[in-house]
Amino acid sequence: MSANDNVKNVPNALPAGHRFNEFEIKEVIGGGGFGIVYRAWDHLLERTIAIKEYLPVSLASRDEQLTIVLRGERYHKLFSAGLSSFIQEARLLARFNHPGLLHVLRFWEENGTAYMGTLYYSGMTLKEWQLGHPERITDEWIRQLLPPLFGAIDTIHRGGYLHRDISLDNIQIQENQLPVLLDFGSARKTIGNLSDETEIMLKPGYAPIEQYSEESDIDQGPWTDIYALGAVLHTLVTGSPPPVSVVRCIEDRYQPLAQLRPEGFSLSLLNAIDCALEMKPQDRPQSIDELAALIALPVSSVEELVTSIPAVAEEVPEAQQEPEPVPEPEPVSYTPPPVAGGEIPGVKTRLSKPLIALGGVAVLAAVALAISLSREDTSADTQQPAIAGSETAPTRTVSGGAAVNTKPMMATVYLRLASGETVLLNGTPIEVKPNNSGYASLNLASGNYNIEVHSANAVHRQSLTINKAGTWLINPGS
Repeated sequence: MSANDNVKNVPNALPAGHRFNEFEIKEVIGGGGFGIVYRAWDHLLERTIAIKEYLPVSLASRDEQLTIVLRGERYHKLFSAGLSSFIQEARLLARFNHPGLLHVLRFWEENGTAYMGTLYYSGMTLKEWQLGHPERITDEWIRQLLPPLFGAIDTIHRGGYLHRDISLDNIQIQENQLPVLLDFGSARKTIGNLSDETEIMLKPGYAPIEQYSEESDIDQGPWTDIYALGAVLHTLVTGSPPPVSVVRCIEDRYQPLAQLRPEGFSLSLLNAIDCALEMKPQDRPQSIDELAALIALPVSSVEELVTSIPAVAEEVPEAQQEPEPVPEPEPVSYTPPPVAGGEIPGVKTRLSKPLIALGGVAVLAAVALAISLSREDTSADTQQPAIAGSETAPTRTVSGGAAVNTKPMMATVYLRLASGETVLLNGTPIEVKPNNSGYASLNLASGNYNIEVHSANAVHRQSLTINKAGTWLINPGS
């Protein structure tokens, strides 16, 4: 867990000097919507550790006595469920002893919440690394990163568990260049499940389709984490995550990297990323070993990692060492094996309300930012402007007198549409046609919209307010 000067003033954080027996808080090193991470000093063992505090800011805050208090009694169930998941995650992580996994020293309850004490990992997350050192992300660097990361994920799978939250900000690159896979985000996902806040539960672009529906017939397994890992590698190679899996079910615009051939990256690596990002779980590699074989890389064992780790300093170094280049292997062909239906204990956890149910309105919010970064460029003559009529959207007049939105397109709305039905947007007819999946798409700017779908026998209406980047999947009037 890395220090970051931009997060030292996190609201509700414990003050420097606060003590938990032998642990003394020194500073805040991270903070988000569900917790705060501190750098602390262990006076008994005389070493630096990290302490993670469970604190969902939408549900609770800290009073003058430093105790966590709910923002309302109605949040009691959500807070308690998240707290229980936080503690269960600490217990789970404590079972593993792998240099590539977050090492939990102890956990306890205090101040009306729970805490997790872990080893302190200097360095930066992959997300920070990508932003700060994009020029260092080469084929050779990725090949040095993958074997220990493969080993960490494989350890979880062989223990009968899944991570389900692999992403750029959940992988820490230590000063010795070895990766550490951070927490599972169990509390966040539990709260997201119970509150139906899917946007806070799954990371757009990184979650495969089977994570979006609790009623899906598709079981989750190692292939679920493999999709997320493929999305991480896709982001490192291209600078953006792949299209969101739910949207890919409707209109798949994923462009295989093996065809695009980004400069400087080997065909075997690009092919492995494409295989990991297959939409159907059975088409992906079914284990970390199969994924590693595509790139002809090993899955590092604990013994190999321990003997290769140099002494780690307490402080973050000012400069990172350049990784040693490794030879590029020949590409390995891959044919997906049949799925035998084997299960991993504890894998069938229900994660979310169905988002693709066509019998009602299903809103997939806060994902268009990832989509807009990953969508292929479309020429202006293929973009149909959205007709605006909201008070917040500036317009211009085109031939025929229609008011056309001149603000930048902010969201994509996928609309369930049958053959012969017509669409009115803010009272103005627009020409849209369903694709082969039965959906029409609208590109809209920020504003308020009334969408009407006229059929021979009825008129269905749906109001929609767009105030942030997002992708909506709707079925008006159902």
